[in-house]
Amino acid sequence: MAAKKNKDSGGNSTIALNRQATHEYYIEERHEAGLVLLGWEVKSLRAGRAQLKESYVILKNGEAWLLGSHFSPLPSASTHVDPNPARTRKLLLHGHELSRLIGQVERKGYTLIPLAMYWKKGRAKLEIGLGKGKKLHDKRDSEKERDWRREKERVMRRG
Repeated sequence: MAAKKNKDSGGNSTIALNRQATHEYYIEERHEAGLVLLGWEVKSLRAGRAQLKESYVILKNGEAWLLGSHFSPLPSASTHVDPNPARTRKLLLHGHELSRLIGQVERKGYTLIPLAMYWKKGRAKLEIGLGKGKKLHDKRDSEKERDWRREKERVMRRG
């Protein structure tokens, strides 16, 4: 019998990235969460029509919710469904993870930020990070450090 082929191994399994998150926050912990999605949302994710740029995660009543994300509906979406691209979506986490995150978010300055959305075994997953906001001078320092590393790489390549 032939071995099963993994769908994700051949291509890129990343759906969307939030590149601005690492610029705006120090990410201390990362967690993987599932998403509760509707059919048209899964189709638009498969087409790569998701945006995490201004989204955030809130914890309410012992549950995690994704707000501000935008899933553009496909033009071929069903006629009997009214797609809402910016609806609030529930995140699936274990109880112990939720209780731990609730305790950490209640500390001053900590927040939950969606970092990446990707496919894992045919299911959409969201990587969320526990982060603390950077001040303006911290952002400048990060930028200087990044430029220095880039310049160092250029010098090393030349000889």
